[in-house]
Amino acid sequence: MARIIFDLDGTLIDSAPDIQAVANGVLGAEGYSPITLEQTRSFIGNGAPTFVARMRAARDIPDSEQDRLLTAFKIGYVSAVELTVIYDGVVQALNTLRDQGHRLGICTNKPFAATEAILSHLDLTPLFDTVVGGDTLPQHKPDPAMLFAAADALGEGPVIFVGDSEVDAETARRADLPFLFFTEGYHKTDPASIRMTASFDSYADFVELVAQTLPKS
Repeated sequence: MARIIFDLDGTLIDSAPDIQAVANGVLGAEGYSPITLEQTRSFIGNGAPTFVARMRAARDIPDSEQDRLLTAFKIGYVSAVELTVIYDGVVQALNTLRDQGHRLGICTNKPFAATEAILSHLDLTPLFDTVVGGDTLPQHKPDPAMLFAAADALGEGPVIFVGDSEVDAETARRADLPFLFFTEGYHKTDPASIRMTASFDSYADFVELVAQTLPKS
């Protein structure tokens, strides 16, 4: 059976509204105007430090404030769960894959504590055999070390990585692994420019796409 590893934000869940709320809480406490949902989506993908750096740049906040605002952002991030939703068809697809004997993992640049919190809130924790967060290792995506760590934790078998962004595509490229691209997530460029094995816009046919991607025995 296969090891199927998923990105989280923009791939399995739409968490942008919660992330926006946390960001705007931090900005508001500092006297700055809020960022939009569109800006929030465009800042997601490279982990919390990069998100905060992009948020600061959007409001001309100096670099010297990075660490302090990142700390405040991370504190809010852990409890930011109420506005996040699971994409349609995800739970059914994940359960079907598990029933087929596949092992599932998460590889996300989201901080580990925030990842655990949202998975628990959405009752997704039991579906995954391993979770690698953005601060689990010194490296984060697109460095493939996170993806390799998740794969190693899942044992043996072919590996597929599933994500929604340019960062995920580059991670898969560096790891030399098949990449299934979810087009409805937080990508920032034309999907035609993204290196992928295949793409999908709905989880309705995802299980079949996995079967098509796996090596034929």
